[in-house]
Amino acid sequence: MNLTFSPETEVFRAKVRAFFENAFPADIIAKNRSGKSLTTEDIRRSEMALGAKGWLASAWPEEYGGPGWSVEEQYVFDEELERAGVPTVTPMGVVYVGPVLYTFASDEQKAKWLPGIRDGSVGWAQGYSEPGAGSDLASLQFSATLEDGTYTLNGHKIWTSAAQHADWIFLLARTSSEGKKQEGITFICCPMDAPGVTLIPIITIDGKHVLNEVLFDNVKVPEDYRIGEEGKGWTYSQYLLGFERTSYARIGGKRAMLRHVRELANAIPDGGNHRLIDEPAFARKLTDAEMAVDGLEMTVFRVLSGLSSGGSPGDAASTIKILATQTHQQITELFLDTAAAFAQPGFGANASDIGLPPYAAKDVSAYFAGRAQSIYGGTNEIQRTIIARKVLGL
Repeated sequence: MNLTFSPETEVFRAKVRAFFENAFPADIIAKNRSGKSLTTEDIRRSEMALGAKGWLASAWPEEYGGPGWSVEEQYVFDEELERAGVPTVTPMGVVYVGPVLYTFASDEQKAKWLPGIRDGSVGWAQGYSEPGAGSDLASLQFSATLEDGTYTLNGHKIWTSAAQHADWIFLLARTSSEGKKQEGITFICCPMDAPGVTLIPIITIDGKHVLNEVLFDNVKVPEDYRIGEEGKGWTYSQYLLGFERTSYARIGGKRAMLRHVRELANAIPDGGNHRLIDEPAFARKLTDAEMAVDGLEMTVFRVLSGLSSGGSPGDAASTIKILATQTHQQITELFLDTAAAFAQPGFGANASDIGLPPYAAKDVSAYFAGRAQSIYGGTNEIQRTIIARKVLGL
């Protein structure tokens, strides 16, 4: 495998880096680096800045408004975005539902929804998990009943990321109970402000509001908000999940996290003369994490080489999902080592108020948030089963 980028790609890298350094809203980068939660206005402004350049839907085909980048350019763009500290693009629109829409939706639906996703002006949420259907998503009971050209939605979605920022939600609903449980599931879009939709925040262990419950009580949506054929939602969702699980890699962000850890480990604490990097056990853990990121990057390159021919990530995306989440957790465990005695009081605290180093609260919050990565997007146990059955043929 040739891991050297071409001179043309390096010119492209310089162009992207210059944009983030000179033209992207600096206050949003500063807020994101500080670990503070972004408001809906912050997210819209961030993503519309990318949309105005034509860079938000970076992996979309040109015919649907994508920039026409090669796989290498897409990779470099993501790497530079994370290197600069730009907020990660909310994936529910451009990464998840966008490819489903331009692949399976009608021309009228594409015209309705793709422009707002592409320019960053419209936010989306994903309504998959339910209280009784998470990793076993095919057991979902959320219902959609069609009558006179209108679907009536009833049920309960949970762990819905960024729903508080969303204008629309795409969801899976059961329209038939006949046949296998994967059958009779339909892919439907719904405005978040529709009568009967109720959002309940879920505050997670890191003190952040990222997740939500979304309740639907006799919510009415037109039949033409259904994507594709009725009962084919499971097929569309599996196509989407390949893009979701590949998006977890975030190599640039992980390398930035490792640079942060190494910088702290090489520093001499106030009033002391002992560096954390001089402890053999810690140095070994840091090296192991750096090697894990290298291995993850090689796996991403293998999957991306398949995408270059126009395919989807497929079942191999499960491998990336496992490696990416394990590596993230491995790095954030190092965050606790560097925060040391500041870890417990740093969680959820205002560092300046209680004399903590500025990185402690942010790093400990990242550790707590990262514990959920091996669960969401399909638990790692389920991904191992997918690999065993569909990739290894066991």
